[in-house]
Amino acid sequence: MKALVTGGGGFLGRHVVQQLRARGDDVTVLARGHYPQVEALGATSVQWDLTRAEGLADVVRSHDVVFHVASFVGPWGRRQQFLDINVGGTENLLAACRDAGVTRFVYTSSPSATFGPEPADPGTEASCPYPVVFGSDYSESKALAEQQVLAANGPELATTSLRPHLIYGPDEPHMLPRILARQRQGRLKRVGDGQNRVSLTFVDNGAAAHLQAADALAPSSPNAGKAYFINDPEPVVLWHWIDRFLEGVGAGRVQGAVSLKLAGRVGGVLEWIWRTFRLGGEPPMTRFGAFGLGTTHWYRCSAAEQDFGFACPVSGEEGLARTVAAFKGDATSAD
Repeated sequence: MKALVTGGGGFLGRHVVQQLRARGDDVTVLARGHYPQVEALGATSVQWDLTRAEGLADVVRSHDVVFHVASFVGPWGRRQQFLDINVGGTENLLAACRDAGVTRFVYTSSPSATFGPEPADPGTEASCPYPVVFGSDYSESKALAEQQVLAANGPELATTSLRPHLIYGPDEPHMLPRILARQRQGRLKRVGDGQNRVSLTFVDNGAAAHLQAADALAPSSPNAGKAYFINDPEPVVLWHWIDRFLEGVGAGRVQGAVSLKLAGRVGGVLEWIWRTFRLGGEPPMTRFGAFGLGTTHWYRCSAAEQDFGFACPVSGEEGLARTVAAFKGDATSAD
């Protein structure tokens, strides 16, 4: 199979490339940067900005499937940047696939596209519609892009969307390093009562879901034109899981807590300050961040299991153990 992976130099995208190459597929990585590590896997690297539509069809031509993993991610940023990259970039890529005769398109979405005011306990595709009001510009942009992808499904281009939740793993570059840094600085506080359950996705499981979805995808397949929650088989109590990770790497348990209500209020004030004074970086807390840290949101994957045979190659316990070992090893090397 000839596959093109956007964002193939990123955390999830790189693991998609690794699994494709491990089974012998021909892979092209499309990204704005240059990533020698994916070329070392035997993939071809093409530098491209997805907001540039002209010539994109020539890049995707002759590929059997496109994995659109690239995204502008984060709880904070300029709204137009989220829309230009996540929505506009997806629109450009879908058009290029249609023009070039690509027949399969797998999109990496996010459960945050469906975050509403009520907990997902558990959430399913049927019980979690798009909200009327989105919690962040990122969430809205992912929902809009996902709707484009699903609407594009048809006889010539079969499309599907996957929603992996809170992806983690040994080389995860954002969530866990921030948690660890704040803990070591004495700034990490538990949000809420500490009992909220969430779904997590070990990166190998998230990548495997992409290959499984692509292999099953065809115009008449059960997963064509549909979106799916993807995560490890069992939810975790988030703050218990964080404590296990922190203790495993020698950083100790989280001390102190703030209520969800207070964290949300603080996040709102900080957002106002950052916007009003046009401060750089992102606020240390946002309303969206407080929601994610302090509420229950876990999902059943029965639809993905039924429609395209989704199965996790790695258990949640093994995923945590691998992650702790890697971060502990990094800390030892730094010392």
